[in-house]
Amino acid sequence: MQKYCVYVIELHKKVYTENKRFREANPQYNGVLECLYVGMTSKTPKERFEQHKKGLTSKKGYSISSSIVRKYGSYLRPSLYNHIKPVNTKAEALQLEEQLAKELRRKRYAVWYN
Repeated sequence: MQKYCVYVIELHKKVYTENKRFREANPQYNGVLECLYVGMTSKTPKERFEQHKKGLTSKKGYSISSSIVRKYGSYLRPSLYNHIKPVNTKAEALQLEEQLAKELRRKRYAVWYN
């Protein structure tokens, strides 16, 4: 049975100054903590991070990587997601992704998620 997990990637802080949409999504950010990307995947977080960095597209030509991660992604932050167990459905994983992103924003990180 396929499992889904959430993951967190640290982004270079330039994303905050260079990307207006990222900045507008994070009015709570005070510039002290890191900028992060939260995602979910059926692959390992490492495999998914590598897909983002390569800028892969699907067989139908759709991008399957985040341009924010491709341009600004630095490395995985397992300490921020290892406590979350994999789940059985994509819907559950999407819910966990949103919950984690909002939790990290409440802690004053700047966060991007889909």
